[in-house]
Amino acid sequence: MSTEQLLKTPLHALHLELGARMVPFAGYDMPVQYPLGVMKEHQHTREHAGLFDVSHMGQIRLSGAEAAKALETLVPVDIIDLPVGMQRYAMFTHEQGGILDDLMVANLGNDELFLVVNAACKEQDLAHLRKHLSTHCQIQPLFEDRALLALQGPEAVKVLERLAPQVAKMTFMQFAPVTLLGVECYVSRSGYTGEDGFEISVPAEHAEALARHLLTQPEVEAIGLGARDSLRLEAGLCLYGHDMNEKTTPIEASLLWAISKARRADGPRAGGFPGAETVFAQQQSGVARKRVGLLPQERTPVREGAEVVNADGNVIGSICSGGFGPTLGAPLAMGYLDTAYTPLDTDVWAIVRGKRVPMKVSKLPFVAQRYYRG
Repeated sequence: MSTEQLLKTPLHALHLELGARMVPFAGYDMPVQYPLGVMKEHQHTREHAGLFDVSHMGQIRLSGAEAAKALETLVPVDIIDLPVGMQRYAMFTHEQGGILDDLMVANLGNDELFLVVNAACKEQDLAHLRKHLSTHCQIQPLFEDRALLALQGPEAVKVLERLAPQVAKMTFMQFAPVTLLGVECYVSRSGYTGEDGFEISVPAEHAEALARHLLTQPEVEAIGLGARDSLRLEAGLCLYGHDMNEKTTPIEASLLWAISKARRADGPRAGGFPGAETVFAQQQSGVARKRVGLLPQERTPVREGAEVVNADGNVIGSICSGGFGPTLGAPLAMGYLDTAYTPLDTDVWAIVRGKRVPMKVSKLPFVAQRYYRG
């Protein structure tokens, strides 16, 4: 796809003005890094506050008295009892239990739900919702109407409360309408870095003014996709299309925690989502492979797609995400391994350019998450 064909977020001109290096990502022309560089952008977010443009993500509103009940038929998550003003992580599954996408769902109250889906999947997600839910609720895509900013890091709250003091009282996964610079936005205390922070849905025409204001604050730097990836990898967070896909079930992806207790086999509203029987059978009997954390025992970074072998050289899995962790100060990876090799501290080897790189199975996250829970 040529640069001319790529979609642009409402902050595109600002990225160019800030000297960003732009790359194609999910059909958009997106900033991978700024002059500060990936390493310093990563460290700045961990220590202060970073501003990310995530407007390529898809925002969708569902409304109607049956919206929550209807959405529950597509996800293994408790939507009916999701409190007003709270947000929850969810997954769309298919009939074999594979993951079509992961998403965030917030309860706006007044029979309205607010969804944020992945950029590369948003058109198929919209079609999926329309196919299954259009007779039960109204489905309104907001792809062109709204931008999405992520303000992440330990000083994010200090920055945002200058504009709206009430955000300081919000806790992890709370979601609220908040007026910023005179514009009504939706703010959630959440993010994709493992740090405290906020995601801000803002009308597209006001996004640049808000971003420019936030960037004038002494704590804030603009952060690109490169540091976004290293931050989420240190936090052990999955990236759709890499660490999970339609051929991966929630159990294989080590995402059992994301299946609400109410929807599990012994819950009051057990099943009722696509692939429930497969997922419950895997929960009961186990799976042949599973996602784990992996720490290379040398300085060699191990990248996505590298094969993983045992001491005898037999292939036992592959890497789904890998790179260097600036906070960890070492290379790190996640991969899918045969279940026999998933216990912590198991020795395995990745094949990098024909050479065996020793690795150990590690706990996740690699760097402690610091969400604000009050």
